[in-house]
Amino acid sequence: MDVLGSMESMGHEQVVFCHDPASGYQGIIAIHDTSLGPALGGTRFWQYASADEAVVDALRLARGMTYKAAVAGLDLGGGKSVILGNNKRPDREAIFRAHGRFVDSLGGRYITAEDIGTSPADMEFVRRETRYVAGLQGLSGDPSPVTGYGVYMGMKACARQRWGGDSLAGRTVVVQGAGKVAYYLCVNLHAEGAKLIVTDIDGEKVKRMVGEFGAATATPEAIYDQPGDIFAPCALGAIINDDTLARLKVEIVAGGANNQLAEERHGVELERRGMLYAPDFVVNAGGLINVYGELQGWPEERAKGKAREIYDTILKVFAIAARDGIPSFQAADRLAEERIATAGGPGRMWWKQKSVNGEQ
Repeated sequence: MDVLGSMESMGHEQVVFCHDPASGYQGIIAIHDTSLGPALGGTRFWQYASADEAVVDALRLARGMTYKAAVAGLDLGGGKSVILGNNKRPDREAIFRAHGRFVDSLGGRYITAEDIGTSPADMEFVRRETRYVAGLQGLSGDPSPVTGYGVYMGMKACARQRWGGDSLAGRTVVVQGAGKVAYYLCVNLHAEGAKLIVTDIDGEKVKRMVGEFGAATATPEAIYDQPGDIFAPCALGAIINDDTLARLKVEIVAGGANNQLAEERHGVELERRGMLYAPDFVVNAGGLINVYGELQGWPEERAKGKAREIYDTILKVFAIAARDGIPSFQAADRLAEERIATAGGPGRMWWKQKSVNGEQ
């Protein structure tokens, strides 16, 4: 893989390859853009098929965080970490303390938090080695409740755009994934009276959804074929692709997963088929908002209030799409790029955070 070529084409500033022989830790830290502030993005722990696959994931996720922060109106750049290996391994301390040392070596240009395969408890190990970490226990902790709420608000904005009113009562939402973000999304949907169809590779998580929300179920492969009003991807990315597009039987696609479009042309195809798409990095920004709130010392309600603004941001994206005659995913990029451009480029590339979690 041509890493430098990929960095150049996607606009990344830095990629750090990390290895700690004592613990067996192998990690990659990708920093996309620090024009608006320090790069913030979670640490994903995953069993990648190859190092190249891990690099691609880190690069795409870091870029997505830059755009997510910009659209959400936060003074942050975009970064991401990935740790290669089995995320069920029990010896967490050695792995995450090693990771913390590499994060600390960047001097505040990158701040990490939890992501898939990691937890607030893991971040406490990171915290022993660096102050550049958020999502800590007793502070903002798990960002999933705010992320799920933000997806819910974005979904309501989509309903208003498509049907003229934002009520989701009686609407059928097909939810792919039953993890933490999907769970809190469903908490809000169920409270409003939406009908749920859920799936996950983890049967226990599906049972919880059925028991608490009365959800119907489908197998992971059959979820794309379920008729409904809204499809909510809340698992891994690239699930809007050549195979799935032809099978979807919904009017709106809005969910918490990152990088939902396998390729940009799939966003164009969604538009052509008459499905309204809520760009993922806009609708799932609640988790980033939650972590930013921790760094700023916001109370929980203020972070939730900021996530509520996703409703207006989604409507703004649709307005740009209509004005410029472009698909919604391109309109979201345009909105983000305009804000990044106002910062004058990577003028803060060596920006260092003055205070993280109350420390100088």
